[in-house]
Amino acid sequence: MKYLILMQVDPEVLERLTDEQQRRIGDGHAAFTAATKERGEFIATQALADPSRSKVVRATGGQPEVTDGPFVESKEFMGGFYLVDVEDEARAVELAKQIPDAMIPGLALELRPVMFSDLGDG
Repeated sequence: MKYLILMQVDPEVLERLTDEQQRRIGDGHAAFTAATKERGEFIATQALADPSRSKVVRATGGQPEVTDGPFVESKEFMGGFYLVDVEDEARAVELAKQIPDAMIPGLALELRPVMFSDLGDG
């Protein structure tokens, strides 16, 4: 079963991290990626740019309109994700607990089962 592990980021929390904490997070993500690849659970990961660089396309008057941002009323945003293929939800939760963000107050991981997937053929 595929799960998307969404990394919820609070920029204020990230700004307060020490250089050592930032290094441990980077090393932890590298170790997590390597371990899930080795077990055949890894599908993909992506880090996303700050929402200030976002564009939103939505229908206005029956036509698509492009605007800046999502600019939602929240200081947190999706900073990236892991896509994993695991036996069940319990394993997805177990993996999420291994991501370094899970140990930092103010950051969070959201798990969502994938309902449909088309990864293409390369």
